[in-house]
Amino acid sequence: MRPKVIAVVGPTSVGKTKISIELAKYYNIEIISGDSVAIYKELNIGSAKPSLDDQKEVKHHLIDIRSAKESYSAADFQKDARKIINQNQLTLICGGTGLYIQAALFQYEFEQDMRSTNFATRYESLNNQELYDLLKKKDPNLDENKIHMNNRKRVLRALEVLEQTGKSIHSFNHKNEPVYDYFIVYLNLERNLLYSQINKRVDQMIENGLLEEVQNLYKKGIYPSGIGYKEFLPYFQNEIDLNTAIEQVKKNTRHLAKRQETWFKNQMQSHFYLVDINNLDNTIETIKKDINEWLE
Repeated sequence: MRPKVIAVVGPTSVGKTKISIELAKYYNIEIISGDSVAIYKELNIGSAKPSLDDQKEVKHHLIDIRSAKESYSAADFQKDARKIINQNQLTLICGGTGLYIQAALFQYEFEQDMRSTNFATRYESLNNQELYDLLKKKDPNLDENKIHMNNRKRVLRALEVLEQTGKSIHSFNHKNEPVYDYFIVYLNLERNLLYSQINKRVDQMIENGLLEEVQNLYKKGIYPSGIGYKEFLPYFQNEIDLNTAIEQVKKNTRHLAKRQETWFKNQMQSHFYLVDINNLDNTIETIKKDINEWLE
């Protein structure tokens, strides 16, 4: 029997951490952080990591595993998360990074990360038809319905993947095939309430010292691209005032919430729950009931 995975996902401020911890305690399982920012040791306040007390209550994985000066990709997460999943009958992933969670749960094979900057120049003498004919000659498995002759960038990429890996680019396209049995819990709030919670969360981060955290990172030459960090660079460069930077964090977080909802609606079969923030126990009991039915 292959391992099963519960994924608790959704936008910031919706209660993922608390609900995931209650579920993990109920099922006596461990939690994998599915957040692309929480993996970095130096990014604490802006990443909204589970507290140290939370991490003591339930064992968490993939938090504080890299320096912010190091790179970490969805392919890295896939490898690290699957190693943990494969050691357990049931595991819980909590986070909002859709690509990470999809990579862990599905037969998501990554193309080579390195792309040659001068690859296109090698074939600039060929027109689109000639380039496409070359690809068809080199790749007998080419699906002509998936790559159009006039999509020159895609044709070049297919040639590059073939050269680098010896595989057809189509061998990397199995994103809809699940590796594990999974149950995705998507938590959400009524939109106006969600936006209000997001605004409060950002204000609380500022009170907790987010500005100082970002400033210290910049002094060390670390410029995180995550929301809650990148918006302050123009402020430190005297291009905008602090209030504008803070409002930009709130705005970008709201936009991220929209993208997350769209991702989990379209990319994976997800179960959507409207969170009752005044009575989380009700929400948790409903989720438990559905998960228990799935487990049976």
